[in-house]
Amino acid sequence: MYLSTSRASDIAGNTPAPKGPLRAVPGTVFALGLVSLVTDVSAEMVTAVLPLYLMAGLGMSPLAFGALDGLHQGATAVLRLAGGRIADRTRRHKLVAGAGYALSAACKAALLAVATPWSVAAVLAADRTGKGLRTAPRDALISLSVPPGEQGRAFGVHRALDTAGALLGPLAAFGVLWVAVDGYEAVFTVSCCVAVLGVVLLALFVREAPAPTTAPARAARPATPPVRTLLRLPGLRGLCLTAAVLGLFTVGDAFLYLLLQRRLDLSAAYFPLLPVGTAAVFLLAALPVGRLADRLGRRRVFLGGHVLLLGAALLLLAPVPAGSLLVVGVLAALGLFYAATDGVLMAAAGPLLPAGLRTTGLAVLQTAQALARFAGSLLFGSAWTLWGPGAALGLAATGLLLSLVAVAVFGGTRADRPS
Repeated sequence: MYLSTSRASDIAGNTPAPKGPLRAVPGTVFALGLVSLVTDVSAEMVTAVLPLYLMAGLGMSPLAFGALDGLHQGATAVLRLAGGRIADRTRRHKLVAGAGYALSAACKAALLAVATPWSVAAVLAADRTGKGLRTAPRDALISLSVPPGEQGRAFGVHRALDTAGALLGPLAAFGVLWVAVDGYEAVFTVSCCVAVLGVVLLALFVREAPAPTTAPARAARPATPPVRTLLRLPGLRGLCLTAAVLGLFTVGDAFLYLLLQRRLDLSAAYFPLLPVGTAAVFLLAALPVGRLADRLGRRRVFLGGHVLLLGAALLLLAPVPAGSLLVVGVLAALGLFYAATDGVLMAAAGPLLPAGLRTTGLAVLQTAQALARFAGSLLFGSAWTLWGPGAALGLAATGLLLSLVAVAVFGGTRADRPS
């Protein structure tokens, strides 16, 4: 749809957007969406088979898997800050993001050389390091490409393309496993090839963000440490606190898929199809929800997404028959949760940050959320090990409900539409 509105040769440029609800996004946003699409095909091929590969294939315990899931969420927090700071100081957002994409591609190849739970975990931690390095510069490139009033729509378009990759990745993994029984190595090989393609697309079609005209000179930059400076900006501290409090009780989707598989008694061969349902809903909802956030208020939509996640947890706890209603309800709620939170949080933060510190500010917010989710994954894995999956999910749902009430009462849900 977006490609048809501009010439292929303009993919990397910021072409003027026509009027109307379906007007084209800047070329940088679309090109980054294509890179994310391809990269997510690669990443989700691995993610789709990972829970069963580690817990059923390599014998990893729920507690250990919770620690690994936490690594996915928060162990790269320092790298997020470092990547953001480097990108802002050098104004080389594309280069820093490219290094992150290249590191993740190399890690896909490294998966072929490891065969123990913790060696796999080490490679996956390095892969998440690449993701942590690239995420803030990539989101800054998107944010700097559009005016404040269209941040939600731009991130919605990017996340829709990104999620198309998340939809195709599990399908590709399912196809590989269908042809090659226990073919985890085949999955990792195909994933590596696709990841390399993503790096090539970034190098060829993504353009660097223009230097902000109001950026202060190097000598005039404040001596205060950047994180402390940024947290003094109106609104950013509250966003960081909100993301951290809710992130502490955000159950990772891998755990939800494992719980759903247990309820359905689903064959291992069909397990990679569960993320497909979530990705399909995310893909369809990302752009409409992003536009809704621009109009209604991004904080409100962000909180609403966590209400949907709470609904998915309660549905898994409810005495609902293990059938299509349970599957559709959980996967739809999870997909809408991602549509209402992933890009929306970045869109809420973008207009609060000066252009010269945009990447660092987004990295600070992502780090707060990632560290909280890291702690949450450890807590959930521990509760699962000690009291079982049902009790662990019940505790997480209770914590999320109380957090939503606290944020709504003390943090407010005021709209943050640009003036």
